Amino acid sequence: MSQTPEADKSGVPLATARFDGKDALVRPSNAELGWVSDAMAEVLRRLDLRYIALTPGASYRGLHDSLVNYLGNRDPQMLVCLHEEHAVGIAQGYAKVTERPMAVALHSNVGLMHATMAIFNAWCARNPIFILGATGPGDAEERRPWIDWIHTAKDQGALIRQYTKWDDEPRSVGAAIESMVRAFQIAATPPFGPTYVCLDVGLQETQLTQEITFPDMARFAPGVPPAPSQEAVEQAARMLVDAKKPVILMGRVSRNLDDWQARIDLAEALGAAVLTDLKTAAAFPTDHPLHPTEPRLRPSPGSAQIMREADVVLSLDWIDLKGQFAQTLGKDKPVEAKVIHCTVDDYLHNGWSMDHFGLPPVDLKILSTADQLVRPLLDAVRRLRGTQEKCAPKFPARVNKLLPAPRAQGMMHLLDLALIVRQFTDTRDVTMAGYALGWPADVLNFKHPLDFVGLDGGGGVGSGPSNAIGTALAIKGSGRFPMTVIGDGDFCMGCNAFWTAAHMGIPLLVVIANNRVYYNDVAHQELMAKVRGRPTENKFIGQEMMDPAIDLIGLAKAQGLDGEGPVENAADFQAALLRGEKVVRAGGIYVIDARIDVGVAEARGHTSGRKD
Repeated sequence: MSQTPEADKSGVPLATARFDGKDALVRPSNAELGWVSDAMAEVLRRLDLRYIALTPGASYRGLHDSLVNYLGNRDPQMLVCLHEEHAVGIAQGYAKVTERPMAVALHSNVGLMHATMAIFNAWCARNPIFILGATGPGDAEERRPWIDWIHTAKDQGALIRQYTKWDDEPRSVGAAIESMVRAFQIAATPPFGPTYVCLDVGLQETQLTQEITFPDMARFAPGVPPAPSQEAVEQAARMLVDAKKPVILMGRVSRNLDDWQARIDLAEALGAAVLTDLKTAAAFPTDHPLHPTEPRLRPSPGSAQIMREADVVLSLDWIDLKGQFAQTLGKDKPVEAKVIHCTVDDYLHNGWSMDHFGLPPVDLKILSTADQLVRPLLDAVRRLRGTQEKCAPKFPARVNKLLPAPRAQGMMHLLDLALIVRQFTDTRDVTMAGYALGWPADVLNFKHPLDFVGLDGGGGVGSGPSNAIGTALAIKGSGRFPMTVIGDGDFCMGCNAFWTAAHMGIPLLVVIANNRVYYNDVAHQELMAKVRGRPTENKFIGQEMMDPAIDLIGLAKAQGLDGEGPVENAADFQAALLRGEKVVRAGGIYVIDARIDVGVAEARGHTSGRKD
């Protein structure tokens, strides 16, 4: 397994590369601390924020000047984006890998409005992001006619307060310094999430008249994740050791390789069946004998049977635990198993968004992060069992079936595409930033916590490109290969995010699973037609992206990327992947337009289980 050259204190990989991009910097003669925005920029540097993604805006022109002429565009270095939504999406992709915030700067209220969906994604996925906003002068006497008035809001934070952890609008240099430190601290403390600090343009452009004392950042570090009580650990261990059919639901867990191994050790000490799903990042090796079914967005018949047999269920921050019971046991059916639920997600719920999901029945609630529980629980289990040996599996071991070969002739279906991607990833250390909607789950194979970094959280469309760029940035220099598979709709909505990657030289292989239709909604229209007794033949109307066909590679090349397509058959796609790999390993970005037909994956015995 590849090791990264640098890691934070938890062992999570961090990007070590610096990207010069295309920007030449003329060093100023007066680069000393002289303006309030200089002090703000200094805080960013002292917080060890390496990058700041932004779309330039006049409301933070003071801060922009300080980033360039005071900091020299280093630590943080600017990632210029073509849309505010992409700026936040890149920061989210970065956070999925590093589990620490990237900085983002958003222009006044209009930039914040552009970014709202990406902020909501980060909120739902529990990813830390440190967002700086800006506003026209709070003092009305200082506002320029028209433009400063429409770009000033009395309470900008209200636009996103329901899906951020904290926000503030400081009114002095001292307050701004404290607010920024607090925002970073809160974002980076589990449960993770985005925070927002709105900086008054008049305050930014105020000249400093006194010496500034900056806090010792070591004394304002993010909080240590809450640990479970010894009593709770012992109670959970006894329940699990006594269980005849224990099941572990691996939900939101860390990217740390040692934590990954500890989760394996816990499952093996119990002989428990482990279930994972695709809403979260890789949490457990999918080819392990104790991982009996593929990770899916919806439970498979096999995982439903396991849940019905379970007598103790350990939920490690599983997303929508009540929904898991409803889908596997039946809606409103009683949960006979004893349930241990470990999560700190309760601390984040506010009632506006329903991402708290249904209220599950729980026999032992442990307010801790999942990985803070695993090691002491493992020790307690081994002590109660009186051995460190593995326990015999309590469920039938997984039998890894042979995968079929992709079809040699004709246009690929999604299954053929997935099989070829699987062949490619099996022999390389690939970090997959995303998979196209409907990806055949039984083709997936995760052996490392960075093999897959999870969904965007909010379930919208358009975040795939920016998330992939942030993920690729975060693994730069780690030896891992950056790749994503996105749908044509996702690509079209967010393709100009790739300009930032081209400008900064962030390598990435992009495969577009191009079926030329919003196929998820085709399935919905088919359902409606059947329910209402109407023609299912009309299900494609209002769904297709054809006549004219969209030149996806033309869009990619317009952003400065390399690529090819459309490719339609398996042999051509396999060859395209190898050509793309060469470009990416040389530091470039390569896009493959892979045409796929809609239809027959289910008939060949492979499904994703996804029907949104």
